[in-house]
Amino acid sequence: MGKLEADSLELEPKLIAIRRQLHQHPELSNEEFETTAAIRQWLEEAGIRIAKYPLPTGLIAELGSTETGGPVIALRADIDALPIQEETGLPFASVQEGKMHACGHDFHTASLLGAAFLLKQREAELKGKVRLIFQPAEEKATGAQQVLRSGALDGVHAVFGLHNKPDLPVGTVGIKSGALMAAADGFKIEVDGVGTHAAVPDAGIDPIVTAAHIVTALQSIVSRNVSPLDSAVVSVTQIHSGSSWNVIPDKAVMDGTLRTFDERVRKRVRERFAQVIDGVASALDTTARLHWIQGPPPVLNDPLLAGLGKQAAEAAGLEVVEPVPSSAGEDFAFYQQQVPGLFVFIGTSGTQEWHHPGFTLDEQALPYSARFLAQLALDALESEAIIRTGETAVV
Repeated sequence: MGKLEADSLELEPKLIAIRRQLHQHPELSNEEFETTAAIRQWLEEAGIRIAKYPLPTGLIAELGSTETGGPVIALRADIDALPIQEETGLPFASVQEGKMHACGHDFHTASLLGAAFLLKQREAELKGKVRLIFQPAEEKATGAQQVLRSGALDGVHAVFGLHNKPDLPVGTVGIKSGALMAAADGFKIEVDGVGTHAAVPDAGIDPIVTAAHIVTALQSIVSRNVSPLDSAVVSVTQIHSGSSWNVIPDKAVMDGTLRTFDERVRKRVRERFAQVIDGVASALDTTARLHWIQGPPPVLNDPLLAGLGKQAAEAAGLEVVEPVPSSAGEDFAFYQQQVPGLFVFIGTSGTQEWHHPGFTLDEQALPYSARFLAQLALDALESEAIIRTGETAVV
């Protein structure tokens, strides 16, 4: 057993206690004040310095120095919870009504703290600087941009992050070059018709009929406009119209999401969206307005960093597997637009998928994820290609 593995296993009870404290006290996006205070306390107790970046919630900490000419490596964890009522029955279940860590961000935070503790023990050996990003508001896809505006990624040569994966067993890590997670855009479609008595439909123009045709027509975008070798998901998730059983309303509103893994496909689908909606609305004598809610771009892993990640995983005693890309979105992608980055899936042997009220994970994964992040930072600081920066290029 290596020293890093032994140290991580020794930390396991502490990391479990941290994760459970965070799990019991979840806070939603941009409300993570107590979470931030707790993270600050744990870091300060370990003698880890807090960097001064203007973030209302979340924080940045640092280890090591660039005085020797070494690079700056960033490790990131998200800290926010979801507006979900927990149904796990765990003894450390959320005490906040209607709030839950149903995506495992408590696990991510504890993992990064564990990596910070391990790296602190080796701070004198660090050949550069490690910047620890405890990011707010991932669930609203705005936290990464807050961090970028704060300047916390300035001077960073490479950024690394992870997400728990319930369907991967503990002890495994999913590492993939290229697209790992999807761009996640939202949309709202407003259809205007003319209201009338339901018994006299010819006296009005029914927006519900138009909405129904639009829902069906939108599905043809993926089946007939996206190559079978590419992928895209179009889901209409809400339809709101009318207030009475015997009145045809004058308006219908639909909401939904578009998921794509390629910017070219993303652009093409969005163009066809407008054409299909306008065409259907015009054919049925209605008008329709399309509003896009811009989400994060796809998570595109740097190939050089993917190789480095596999090397670090094996050194940390994890089994590397090829993960199936997820159509969920991740605002870590915004970092990857600025600097080369790698995002991986850590196996947690969970019972439910992300965002489920019964979401749980196996806490034995904590020492694995902590030492993987620590090993990754150590290896990255010694990577000649990262030091030269120019040799890395985002896919």
